[in-house]
Amino acid sequence: MSYILEARELNTFYGRSHILFDVSFTVAPGETVCLMGRNGAGKSTTFRSLAGLTPPKQGRVVFKDKDCTRLPAYKMARLGLGLVPEDRRILGPFTVKENLELGRIPGRKGRWNIETVLEAFGSLAPLMERLGGTLSGGEQQMLTIARALMGNPDLLVLDEPTEGLSPVIVGTLKDLVLSLKAARTTILLSEQNIRFAMAVSDRVVVIDKGHAVYTGGIEEFKKDEAVQKKYLAV
Repeated sequence: MSYILEARELNTFYGRSHILFDVSFTVAPGETVCLMGRNGAGKSTTFRSLAGLTPPKQGRVVFKDKDCTRLPAYKMARLGLGLVPEDRRILGPFTVKENLELGRIPGRKGRWNIETVLEAFGSLAPLMERLGGTLSGGEQQMLTIARALMGNPDLLVLDEPTEGLSPVIVGTLKDLVLSLKAARTTILLSEQNIRFAMAVSDRVVVIDKGHAVYTGGIEEFKKDEAVQKKYLAV
C-alpha cells in the first residue's frame, strides 16, 4: 500500500526535554486520520515535527515518497503539506480576502481558488473586506482552513480544529470536513472532541505521554471503551 505520509519512529525534543518517543503512523491518500490524546500528550509536537517547524532528532518523515525529515516548513508547504495551526495565526490587520490571497503557494495548482473556496465557505463571502482581527473564533477557524486550502495541499493538517468553538460551529465544521472527505481530500487532524473525531475519521492514532499507544480503524475504536477510558478519560 502506498502512503502520502509516513512518520517513522519520531523522537523530538524541545531543548533537553524529550517529547516524542518513537512515534510511528501512516496516512494513505484520501484517508482521514485523527491523532487523539489528552492535553500535553504530544499531538501538536507531532504536527510540528511533520511540518518542519520542530524537526525530530531521530526518525524519519516521508512525504509523497520523499525523505523530508529536516526540510524547513516553507519547503514542506511547497511540497503540499497544508498546516492549520491550533492558534490559527490569522493576520488581524489584513482583510479576509488578503488573508486568503496570502495562502497561495507559487507553482501549486488545483481545484482551490478564491471562487471555489467561497463556494465551500459561504459564510466568508460577505466578510471579504472585514479585517481578520474582527472575526469571531468560528469565522477565524473557517478562514484559517480556507487559507490553507488556497495552497492546494496534498495533505491538510488540522491541529485541534474544534477547540473553543460553540456546538453550532462545531457542527458546521463537521459538515465541512465531511464534504472535503467526500472530495477525497487527505486529512490528518488532532482532536479532543471524541464525537467530532468519530464522525469524520477513518482511523485513529492515540498519543499518550509522547508515545503512539494505539492505532485502529474508527469502527474498532468506537467499540474499544477500555482504550477510550484509559487514554481519553471518557
